[in-house]
Formats: sequence, structure tokens, C-alpha cells
Amino acid sequence: MFDKISQFMDEHLSTPMARLAEQRHLRAIRDGIIATLPIIIVSSMFLVIAFMPNQLPKDWALTQFISANIGKILLPYRMAMFIMTLYAVFGIGYSLAKSYKLDGLSGAILSELAYLLTIVPFTVPKAGETVLALAKENPDLSAYLGTLPGGWLISAKNLGSAGLFIGILSAFFAVEVYRFTQKSNFKISMPPQVPASVARSFEALTPTAIVLLVISTITLWYGIDVHAFMGKLVAPLVTGTDSLSAVIIICLLGMFFWSFGIHGWSIVGSLARPMWLTLLENNSTAYAAGQAIPHIAAEPFYQWFIVIGGSGCTIGLALLFLLRSKSAYGKALGKTAFLPAVFNINEPMIFGAPIVLNPILIIPFIITPIVCASIAWVATSLNLVNRVVASAPWTLPGPIGAFIATGADWRAAVLNIILIIVSVLIYYPFFRLYDNKLLTEETNNNIE
Repeated sequence: MFDKISQFMDEHLSTPMARLAEQRHLRAIRDGIIATLPIIIVSSMFLVIAFMPNQLPKDWALTQFISANIGKILLPYRMAMFIMTLYAVFGIGYSLAKSYKLDGLSGAILSELAYLLTIVPFTVPKAGETVLALAKENPDLSAYLGTLPGGWLISAKNLGSAGLFIGILSAFFAVEVYRFTQKSNFKISMPPQVPASVARSFEALTPTAIVLLVISTITLWYGIDVHAFMGKLVAPLVTGTDSLSAVIIICLLGMFFWSFGIHGWSIVGSLARPMWLTLLENNSTAYAAGQAIPHIAAEPFYQWFIVIGGSGCTIGLALLFLLRSKSAYGKALGKTAFLPAVFNINEPMIFGAPIVLNPILIIPFIITPIVCASIAWVATSLNLVNRVVASAPWTLPGPIGAFIATGADWRAAVLNIILIIVSVLIYYPFFRLYDNKLLTEETNNNIE
């Protein structure tokens, strides 16, 4: 019966969802955002360092040095996270263009152009006569006026996560225009003798002109604020993602697909990652400004409190196989799978136990993340643990990653350890049932 259910799920749900995850536009979003992860992770370390004095004695030399140079320490973070969408758009455009077998670099540059054209520049109003007269009598005011920038300026507000959805649409539009001009041959073609790099530049003239004229007409000439419009449109979606019910649904979907051997987080992440990134950027911005951190369910929340040791929080199961298994296979599996699980790699457990298509282990595999998510949500909501503000490398052991992701909060490391113990307790009865089954099979095989 279980085989029939798994076959039905595979044919009618799992396979179509796997295909959806590989749809070229969704894949481009995933590739583009994932390409920004090194920037996000490294810059997050500067954010953690900048606010480390909050966790250290005030009289330490290190604390005093960091406090005196906090502005400079935060600059790398600001140049990364504050304009994060710029990097994501480049990656999305490159990936989508390559999926159409077009020149990736041209697609990326066109995408960047399209996105920047949605950011309407502005000028700082000149000081009036009254202000100038006061400045003559007030050296401080005169010095301040001298620091004001002139000419056209670009606000960084929509260069971060606030502009991500417009950035995604801009990349799609630019690459689709590029593809149209290539397929329809509506382009400037050069003789074969012309170097390929030069030929590509001339071929990109037509799509560049279309992108520039269309988007600048909408945003610069008609003055339509596409970012404000999109912000209102996706606000319920982002807010909905930051709820316990959404976290539980995401966990259920991720674990469900993994149960049939399909990478659940790849499917779920393709759809949810833009929202996760928006939540994280809002948190880190508020943290850097010394404001209340607004969100709970950014991606690091899942990483360090829900999928500890890998999907399904299987580090608890790996511990049980290592320390409590009576079967020879279970002991060998524990020795093989535990160390990878410490670094959040659990394919040896998922496919080695196996958990995939295993009616005994699938139950705790789905239940454990939901229980851990609920505990972590309550603890965070009650401010027993800081909310996540940084993205730590996903291969760090759980307590260390949780400590860094929450801005060096030692309570997060304690919560991570508690959740590992919870996972052990949930997995234990199912592990015992399965290990006894393995032991019986080994005994019968030896008798035969």
C-alpha cells in the first residue's frame, strides 16, 4: 500500500513540483540569489563584529577599539547588503540568458540597466536666500551646507531587498527582450570576420535601446513609482511568510518532498527565498540602526533552529544510530553519518538509513521540524532569544551558527542544543522500532 501511495505522489505531485522548481525563470531567481550568498555571509560577519561589544566587557581593549571604529567596520556590510539587489539582478540575468543559450554577460548587463532605470534620480534643493544669509553669520551652518551633495543623486532605499521583486521583473524583461531580438533577427549583425566579442556588442544595441526607451518612459518620463506599487503588492506575501503558520507549511512541504527522494528545500527555496532574503535584510538593517528587529522567519531561523544537521533535524537520529544502535548496519551508519550531520550534511542519513520511502522514519522526519519550529518561534517571540540578523555559513555546527546568526547571542546556542535534544527524544521510539527491525533481519540472515 505504501508503495502505491508513493507512486501516486511521485506521478501526480512530486514530479510536477520538481519540474516547476527547474522552470527556467524560477531557476534563474534561485541561481541569482544563491550567487549573492557569499557576499551576504561575509558581510554579515562584519555586522556581528560591529555589535560584539554588546556581549563583551566594556573595559576590554577589543571592545573599545570596535566601539571607536564601528562606522568603518559596518562599511563593508553596507556596501554588500544595502545594495544586495544589484548583485542578485546581475546573477538572475546571467542565469536566464544562459538558459536560452544567449550570451550570459550581455543578459546580465541588460538586466542591470533595466533595474537601474527603475531607480529615479533626484536633486537636493538649493538653499534659499534666507538660509544663505543665516549661513554667513553661522560658520557651522555654512560648513554643513558645504557638505551637501550636488547634481543628480540615487537613493539606496530600493537597491537593497526592498527592490528585489522589481529587480527580478527587470531581469526577466531585459532578457526576454534580448531573446526576442535574437530569435526574430531584429538586431545589427556583423560580418563573420568581426571578433565575437565585438559582434555581441553590436547585437546588444537593439535590445539595449528597447529596454532603455521602454523603462525610462515608464519611470522617468511618466513618473510611475514601480517600486512603491510592487511594495504594496507583495507586502502581504512577505508578511505572510513571517508567521508561524507559514513556517509550518514550508516545513511540511520541504519534508514531504524529501520523503520521496526529492530535494525539498530546493523546491521550497526557489519560491520562498526572495521573501526570506527580504526579511533578513530588514532585520540586519534594523539591527545596524539600533532599532527593534521586526521579523522572525528569515532563512537563518530555519537553518539554525529547524533543520539542524540537515532537513528533518536529523542530527538527533544520527546521534541515536551512533550511540544506541544494536544492529550492525545501524552502528556503521551512525559512524558514517554523524560527522557530516554535525556540519549539516545529511544525505548519508536520508539515503543511508534510508528515510526516503521509509514508513517508520518518515513520521518523525516530518514531525521533528514542526515541533522545533514551534519551540523556536515561541522562544523568539518572547525575546528569550534574539531574532536572526546575519547569515552564517551553513556548514557550521549548529550552536556556533545560531550564535553568529543572532548577533552573538549565547542563548541562541543554548536553544540550538535544546532543540537537538528534542529531536533525539522525538526520533527515539521510531529509531528503536527501526533498529530492532534491522537487528531481526540481520539475525534471520545469519541463521539462514
